[in-house]
Amino acid sequence: MQLSDLHSKNFGKNNYRLIKKINSENPDIIVMTGDMVNTKDTDFEVFINLAEQLSKSYETYYIVGNHEQNLSDNKLKSLTDKLNTIGIRVLDNEKVTITKGNDSINLYGLWFNLKYYKDVSNEYTKNAYFGTEQIKTVLGSLDNNSYNILLTHNPVYFDTYSNWGADLTLSGHIHGGMVRIPFMGGLLSPEREIFPKYDAGEYQINGKELIVNRGLGNSFGFRIFNRPEISVIILSN
Repeated sequence: MQLSDLHSKNFGKNNYRLIKKINSENPDIIVMTGDMVNTKDTDFEVFINLAEQLSKSYETYYIVGNHEQNLSDNKLKSLTDKLNTIGIRVLDNEKVTITKGNDSINLYGLWFNLKYYKDVSNEYTKNAYFGTEQIKTVLGSLDNNSYNILLTHNPVYFDTYSNWGADLTLSGHIHGGMVRIPFMGGLLSPEREIFPKYDAGEYQINGKELIVNRGLGNSFGFRIFNRPEISVIILSN
């Protein structure tokens, strides 16, 4: 199960409606793909409460998004230390191998410099590109004989992720385009791009797959025709 972009939102007291939905699916693992808090949060009580409840029942992995990256160093360390203490595995540009029975998969967690978020209105970032050499520098080469899942907040570099070899990439960040227009898709990305290419749902490049989660919260304060989402993903041989 994938959760993304909570932005400290509560679905009922102590997120009981969200917890109830997660429990009804009974996932093997939960992955959180960033922006579970807001940069301007004075505390992380909503997210930590949710994480504590989930960690009691589920193996859970977490990567930072741009909101976490924009926290002060002390606040980010406080958040990740707390998550590690309660049993959430924080993937900091690293790999873990998950085994079930005789099968195993590799799970990578990636974050990169905020300049690669490509704000088209910013001269410094609009032409930045995160390519295959950059991802190899951060994560190294992967084992093509294994099934490899990449967790990374921003889906915009799906071509890079697929060329590197990720069989499945799980991302969020785009909030479904915030306003979803029937038959056209999401209207706007956080980078101020109109009709972003990867706004929500499933995509493929050369047999590699990307799932972009629409997220749960409201970083920009609104969602129109754009219900909050959790993703349930089933892997099979």
